[in-house]
Amino acid sequence: MDFYEFRERRGEMADEESERLASLVIGAAIEVHKELGPGHPEKVYEEALCHEFELRAIPYRRQVEVKIQYKDVGKSWIDLLIGERLIVELKTVERFADVHVSQCTGYLAATKLRLALPINFNVALLKQGIKRVVCDRVHPS
Repeated sequence: MDFYEFRERRGEMADEESERLASLVIGAAIEVHKELGPGHPEKVYEEALCHEFELRAIPYRRQVEVKIQYKDVGKSWIDLLIGERLIVELKTVERFADVHVSQCTGYLAATKLRLALPINFNVALLKQGIKRVVCDRVHPS
């Protein structure tokens, strides 16, 4: 059993297109991190990553408004929505906390999407700063 089969059996895989977009995003993020390194504000990485997406023809939208379901009141914003299928949340923190994963889980529930990538650029090696958050497609109303 290879790594992808293992992930799929554990329910950690999204659909093929979301996984393809995730690979493209990770490649772009690695390029940005190689050039800039850690230590900049989140907005610097957002600008650089969006520029890299444009160079690579990766479809994206920035600061996408999401309606939060609480008696039809409330909204929030996703940092980046890739190809209308993948949520990317950018961070520049010392280390990920449970709240960062919870934030992505909430966005996935609100949008009915399956895959989010919180990416923390404040690390020595970017692979240490990438998480995957996978949710079931069925969410309570």
